[in-house]
Amino acid sequence: MRKKTRKVCMSFLLAFVMIVGLVFSAADVDAATHSKGKSPKVLVVYFSGTGTTKKAAKKIKKATGGKLYRIKAAVPYTSADLDYSNDDCRANIEQQDESTRPEIKGKVKKIRKYDVIFIGYPIWWGKEPMIIRTFLESYNLKGKTIVPFCTSGGSGISGSMKGVKTAAKDANVLAGKDLTDKSYRNVEKWAKKKIK
Repeated sequence: MRKKTRKVCMSFLLAFVMIVGLVFSAADVDAATHSKGKSPKVLVVYFSGTGTTKKAAKKIKKATGGKLYRIKAAVPYTSADLDYSNDDCRANIEQQDESTRPEIKGKVKKIRKYDVIFIGYPIWWGKEPMIIRTFLESYNLKGKTIVPFCTSGGSGISGSMKGVKTAAKDANVLAGKDLTDKSYRNVEKWAKKKIK
């Protein structure tokens, strides 16, 4: 009886050792795959009033291999809407009211599949256009990495960071950069650091 019991115990022990070995082997394979690291999926979103920000966005797309997405206002901005010399122009009125959320035409499909989202905009009166807040507040960005970039006439990006961080709730918002007149090489170097 003891021999039989011993054989059964040995069989169970051997089976246990084999199962544990398989589990650890699978974990090693998984760790090796993870350490190689898959490239993050990148989305390059931009809003451009005159085309300047679009040029910067295209450089980031080329540098990262990301997908390009243009934010379009449901009611397009005309040149009169962007006439900064007129205090009553649409853009000026929107920027003075932080609760304004201009409606957007269209939506990003399956935004959850993207890991890193670059978001670009011109600087209007020292901050991001309110339509950028509309965009960021329209999605669940929890766990996403958001990388702001802008083009400006000299204000820089700092005045827009607070608004972007607040609108991109639960996302990891990285330090942004003003890409006005930056060369492709300069943009490439910066953008690649953000997706490592």
